[in-house]
Amino acid sequence: MVQIEQIYPSLTWRIRQETMYPDQSLDFVKLEDDFDGIHFGLYVNHHLTGVVSLFQNEHNYQFRKLAILPHQQGKGFGTALLNYILNFCKIQNATSIWCNARVNAKEFYAKFDFSEMNQTFTKNEIHYLIMELQF
Repeated sequence: MVQIEQIYPSLTWRIRQETMYPDQSLDFVKLEDDFDGIHFGLYVNHHLTGVVSLFQNEHNYQFRKLAILPHQQGKGFGTALLNYILNFCKIQNATSIWCNARVNAKEFYAKFDFSEMNQTFTKNEIHYLIMELQF
């Protein structure tokens, strides 16, 4: 059974840390504006398995820290979570949604019609590019 619901920011931190930065402390994955965002958790059989954080700026949204536990990846949970927030943004009358995508994940976002914005950067030795979807 898979369920997605809004969660507290603090519930995202363990999943972020374990999935994205396993060699870093829990404090490393906390975002300065976490308490200004909307956070969603994907539960598999009542176990928190994936998270994503969404931040609004007028009619534009940015999602950050989409993370699925490593042993649960490749099962469609990332797709389910991304579809959920895309539908959420449409209901909110968003005009666009964007993310700082890891370069090695750009094909995943391209499947959802995200476009590369020709802006790249490196942070903590990880290469990113900005990808956006217009509604």
